[in-house]
Amino acid sequence: MKGIILAGGTGTRLLPCTAIASKQLLPVYDRPMIFYPLNTLVKAGIKDILIIVSPEHAGNYLNLLGSLLERDGINVSFKVQRSPRGLADAYLLAEDFLDGEPSTMILGDNIFQDDFSEAITSFEKGGRVFAVKVPDPERFGVVEFHPETQNVISIEEKPSSPKSDYAIPGIYIFDGRATEIAKGLKPSSRGELEIVDIHKAYLEQNALDVRILEGAWFDTGTHDSLLEASVFAREAKLGDAFAPILNEAILEHNKEIKRHVALKQ
Repeated sequence: MKGIILAGGTGTRLLPCTAIASKQLLPVYDRPMIFYPLNTLVKAGIKDILIIVSPEHAGNYLNLLGSLLERDGINVSFKVQRSPRGLADAYLLAEDFLDGEPSTMILGDNIFQDDFSEAITSFEKGGRVFAVKVPDPERFGVVEFHPETQNVISIEEKPSSPKSDYAIPGIYIFDGRATEIAKGLKPSSRGELEIVDIHKAYLEQNALDVRILEGAWFDTGTHDSLLEASVFAREAKLGDAFAPILNEAILEHNKEIKRHVALKQ
């Protein structure tokens, strides 16, 4: 299992904060946002992680994360996405990195309370995505369940008339076929390669598993949702539940920066 964190994009809804910083490097309470999806992957035991970034912020990610977890045997590498072409484009950019292996991709601006370790480590083949009940499903990919069997009937991207109030949040587990499926996709009316089309491809093959999430989920693309995520992270002490190796690496990184500052004074 390999891991992908999608941290590109322009973050225009968070201007002016994102005029000089990547959205995924903005703080969620006491640490940069990118640490939350990184923790999800590290906690599940994933050792090879690719972070997809925009060209103007690549150096900042390298400075923050380049060697952070090397001593723990976790390899973090980076790939530049020159222009946003949709979430499914990540599987094309990551083709050489994945090399036909299964992967867990998580969006860099999604904050979860749930622990996905079991869902990731127990994965065998096909696709596995998640569903969470939301008040505004028209903003997301929406999954429709059969009222009796609870099997998935359909998946739609941002429907004007949602068939359910279950949205698909930004974490996806796929086997090695994801890249080949992405290669066959055509851009949507928005001009993007839609992740929902990969979901549909697995669904058509009767190979898509959808699990319901119970914990809190934040899509931190707006000022309000970013604030809500920060307050929740503080109150729920999300940082305390981080993988110990990641928290230790963060503490050591902080000490190193303080030593460097002291030497300059």
